[in-house]
Amino acid sequence: MLSRFFIERPILSNVVALVIILIGAVAVLALPVAQYPNVTPPTVQVTTRYPGASAQTVIDTVALPIEQQVNGVAGMLYMQSTSASDGSYALIVTFAIGTDPDLAQVLVQNRVASPSPRCRRRSKRRGSRPRRSRPRSCRSSRCRPPKAVMTASISAITRPSI
Repeated sequence: MLSRFFIERPILSNVVALVIILIGAVAVLALPVAQYPNVTPPTVQVTTRYPGASAQTVIDTVALPIEQQVNGVAGMLYMQSTSASDGSYALIVTFAIGTDPDLAQVLVQNRVASPSPRCRRRSKRRGSRPRRSRPRSCRSSRCRPPKAVMTASISAITRPSI
């Protein structure tokens, strides 16, 4: 009975649908998002380059000293690193929810600065750059596998995940 009413009056149906959409848009803008806790853990990303090196060379000369120093930083849950055949290296350190992102960046930056004497001269010239990053809640996947990329992953759990 109610469905027949809206089927016979398509203009009214469209107006009602648009009003519902507008009310939803206004409601989304008025949501108190600040009162909800963070659900994604803070991350710090360290990137560096060793021009002309293979992925295995980057792992042996740059990644291992950095990862050995960063492992065990306060509040860290785990870290993930990637070395590519173009000489690039990226380390993503994930911290527990509630950790101050600025403090996490300083802790990682202090740890990254200490293995510098053991890193290669070319890699030191380019420098390691730690920076805060926000994890994406939606991630896209690649359909094609990357070309000549070696991935090394080290996990160090200092606190059980909740």
